Amino acid sequence: MSTRKSLFFSFLDRYASLAISVGSSMVIARLLTPAEIGVFSVTMVLLTLVASVRDMGAGQYLVQERELTTERIRAVWAVQLGLGVGLACLVVLASYPVSLFYKEPRMRDIMLVIALNYAINPFGSLTYAWLMREMRFESVALMRFSSALLGALVSMVLAWGGHGPISLAFGSLTATVVGALMASHYRPKSFPWMPGLGEVRRVLSFGSKLTVSSIIGVVSGGAPELLLGKLQNLTAAGLYSRSNGLVQMFNRLVIDAVGSVCLPWFAKQSREEGDFIAPFLKATAYVTVVGWSFCVVIICLAHPIVRVLYGTQWDQSVDLARYLSVAIAFSVPASLCNIALLSSGAVAKIARLTVVNALQTVAFVALGASQGLVALSLAVIVSAAISAAYALQVTGKHLKLPLRGLLHAVRLSGQVALLTAVGPVLVVAEFGLYPETSLLPLALGGASALLGFVAGVMVFKHPLQEELLSIWGKIKR
Repeated sequence: MSTRKSLFFSFLDRYASLAISVGSSMVIARLLTPAEIGVFSVTMVLLTLVASVRDMGAGQYLVQERELTTERIRAVWAVQLGLGVGLACLVVLASYPVSLFYKEPRMRDIMLVIALNYAINPFGSLTYAWLMREMRFESVALMRFSSALLGALVSMVLAWGGHGPISLAFGSLTATVVGALMASHYRPKSFPWMPGLGEVRRVLSFGSKLTVSSIIGVVSGGAPELLLGKLQNLTAAGLYSRSNGLVQMFNRLVIDAVGSVCLPWFAKQSREEGDFIAPFLKATAYVTVVGWSFCVVIICLAHPIVRVLYGTQWDQSVDLARYLSVAIAFSVPASLCNIALLSSGAVAKIARLTVVNALQTVAFVALGASQGLVALSLAVIVSAAISAAYALQVTGKHLKLPLRGLLHAVRLSGQVALLTAVGPVLVVAEFGLYPETSLLPLALGGASALLGFVAGVMVFKHPLQEELLSIWGKIKR
């Protein structure tokens, strides 16, 4: 499959999944309280630590391995299956102590349900990694869409029935089961079902450093909710989780879509051409222009967006979403750095980069969380700026990136983002930052932002212009 077609299906996958996520969030935000959302979000942050070692990087190993043999596939399957069952048992054992620590018995029940996810997940993850390697993103999109849709339906039905935060856990379990069933359909007949230990050392040699980096990254990423849940309260954690979920839509819309294509794309370019500097610069231009434009829209229109999506009970998360958008804006230029390093096999550099950034992130977040939500938000902004600068420095040195090319790509993206912001800023000037009505300011601000974005891409001849013209040509035909 061509890179452009792969990107199309990857974006289609993310946009469809986002539509499901936004729709279910709008329903669930009105059925569950901030405290109930906080219970689930803190539990899931804790379990994300476990998820980071779910396959010890075996899936990424399969994607980038130059010579994929049957024994190496057996080894990947052995690692994924063994860890899945082992981690399920670990989560079951940890469920009671965790609920005791947070003085919240509902966390135990959520963990028991999620434990089943880890036992079932390996039956889908091997096929998923193989589809990524082969860049069969149409199959990946269908798997992810079906899983997300059925999982969301189960969560909404249970929440409607008054089952509380465990409704979200059962939705997650449903999504995992559906994904595993669909993966069995796509699994190549040549793939062995019997695990093998012959090449496990090779798989773990690659994945161990990557997994350590993942664990540390998860700790630093989940630190705000974990610390708020302990130092403040679960309601504060729920408010942060909802705000962060809103601004993280950019990652789900763009970074996940582009990143899932970039990993096999960069790896293929590295195998065949020796480097992937040009694809990296092009992909960075794409994510920065969309990312910065997204951030200025959230900063201007956070109040009507939160009101429309989640209702008035989440008004306290509006300013928090604005602060977190600033943090995202700082981190956007470095979004693809880890993927670039991984594609070139530089797992040691990823580990060092992750450790350094995690240490400063946790330090800033701990200080901020002890003082409240606003202080935490400011701490996240400072931490994001430092992390992005260091990631770009490490990646640029490793790949020998031309600084002029990188600056050109992000400069054009900044100009487009400024033009995108004109319409939303005028809407704020007319209606204010906290308008009484929501639909009209949101409609005017969103439409003007889209027009400004397209105009900026064309006027400043941003690299994304090529994709927009291609789409327009297909529409005309």
